[in-house]
Amino acid sequence: MKVVCATRVGNMKDPNPETRGTVGVLDRPIKEMKDDEVLIKVAYCGICGSDPHVVGGCFNKPEDAPFGIGHEMSGVIEKLGKNATAKGLKVGDKVGGNFLGYCGKCYYCSIGQQEYCTNVGNEPCMAEYVVWNEAQVCKLPEGVSLREGSLMEPLSIAVRAMDKANMKVGKRVLVSGGGPIGQLCCQLAKKYGAAELTLSELVASRCEQAKRIGVEHIINPMTEDTYERAMEITKGIGYDVIIECSAVPSAGEAVLKCAAKYATVLYVAQFPNEYELPVNLFEYCYMRQVTITGMYCAHYNFERTAEYLKYVDLSDFTSDEQVYDIDDVEEAFRVHLSARYPKILIRCNHFDGE
Repeated sequence: MKVVCATRVGNMKDPNPETRGTVGVLDRPIKEMKDDEVLIKVAYCGICGSDPHVVGGCFNKPEDAPFGIGHEMSGVIEKLGKNATAKGLKVGDKVGGNFLGYCGKCYYCSIGQQEYCTNVGNEPCMAEYVVWNEAQVCKLPEGVSLREGSLMEPLSIAVRAMDKANMKVGKRVLVSGGGPIGQLCCQLAKKYGAAELTLSELVASRCEQAKRIGVEHIINPMTEDTYERAMEITKGIGYDVIIECSAVPSAGEAVLKCAAKYATVLYVAQFPNEYELPVNLFEYCYMRQVTITGMYCAHYNFERTAEYLKYVDLSDFTSDEQVYDIDDVEEAFRVHLSARYPKILIRCNHFDGE
């Protein structure tokens, strides 16, 4: 089967073609199914903002290449193992789900920290087929298309962010970074009753998208002082919830300064491995009692996320011009890196009506 792989580890924006990180389509065997597993024919797989970091070597060494990538998947069940019966899944069901397969036996699984499972499985989803354990698979709600279903994993990150931020009606919310995760966080925060909902973003098209979904204030961090604008918007109080989704190092410190007393500052985006956040403990831990935290994947909220897909606006992520066939993946990544569109989807197989 065709699988999109990182063929050279390196920065995908490196001007030197000899060292630049690259992707390509390689032929790989379909994983042999176990009795509790499901064979899925992949329809779409989104390019995540973290995928260039993966090609860049955040989890792998140069000698590991080539290795498969992709995790934002939707597809159709092709085959069920004889013991994959617990969830009522059927051949032909449209599905998405959790790309990580947990063992359920290790120390971290046993204490509810499954995202750190020491025996985790992670099959590349930017491929024609993927084999998952039944526990990973979630059926798409009626009326949700396969394109929309490929946004289940990104939406699960926004759902996890709302859970960790302890969102409540009336909390002042700042989202930093208007990519797909930031936009989805804005949508969910709006539905939670966020006050003074603000997006920090410099790309005009992303700002317009945010306004369409109900964001009240835009801060341009290139032309405005983020702290001063934040204090103006919140009347000197600061934001109760700050969700950083840009992974821009300068934003890491800038948004922290905008925290209100007892605020939660949640770093969602994947910052460079070597980045260190300067934090004045007296100011933030004592004088403000700010909770500074992060998140790693989204474990076991996928059934809730699947149910909520039909309640969010995904139209900005699923238009025809944002879809590239798997054989055109190199061009697809080039367009993704240009930020021309809010999302790029890889079509791994064609399905009628999709």
